[in-house]
Amino acid sequence: MQIRETSAGGPHAGQPVYAAGAPLDGARAAMVMIHGRGGSAPDILSLSESLEAPGLAFLAPQAAGSTWYPHRFIEPTRMNEPHLSGALETVRDLVAAIEAAGVPAERILVLGFSQGACLATEFAVRFPRRYGGVVGLSGGLIGSDGEVAVRAGDLAGMPVILGCSDVDFHIPLARVRETTRVLTEMGAEVAETIYPGMGHGIVEDEVRQVQALVRRVLAG
Repeated sequence: MQIRETSAGGPHAGQPVYAAGAPLDGARAAMVMIHGRGGSAPDILSLSESLEAPGLAFLAPQAAGSTWYPHRFIEPTRMNEPHLSGALETVRDLVAAIEAAGVPAERILVLGFSQGACLATEFAVRFPRRYGGVVGLSGGLIGSDGEVAVRAGDLAGMPVILGCSDVDFHIPLARVRETTRVLTEMGAEVAETIYPGMGHGIVEDEVRQVQALVRRVLAG
């Protein structure tokens, strides 16, 4: 169900935001769900059906042209501008809207798959604070090796789930490892799982980990 248009400017301005689960007004917690390249908000939102989470509002923004940024995430960030900044602004503004509705940051989760996973982790390090949790399924921090290595901020024990194949054509294993290192050094509690021979997708074990994180956030 479409509930609004994103309030962010830039290349993704005016795109719809879809919702499922509990109504945002009165929700105990919320999850921002970010789709991958070529995907859609309804696609990623369908994952909410696997998460038994009474009281949790799910919100999924749509990227313009179904792509958050044009080039590979391991390219220098300038190659993906202005789309990357617009995508991050979309996530930031949606998180701000959730807070304005009465859900505090420590009860807001940000989950993404593939290109969306890259955005989710990048959002955490660009706007560091103690969110309820970040989930990056088949993704990692955005930018060249040198850009990724230089980060600062305090994530104050925020839980992070990272899951990826060891042979994912789109996501170099080294970047997943580096993402774990950076997030850990910024104070996050990172649970990294590498799945041997897995394709570029989401597996049941990752869903179980997300379910456990959702229960933890809802329990306060």
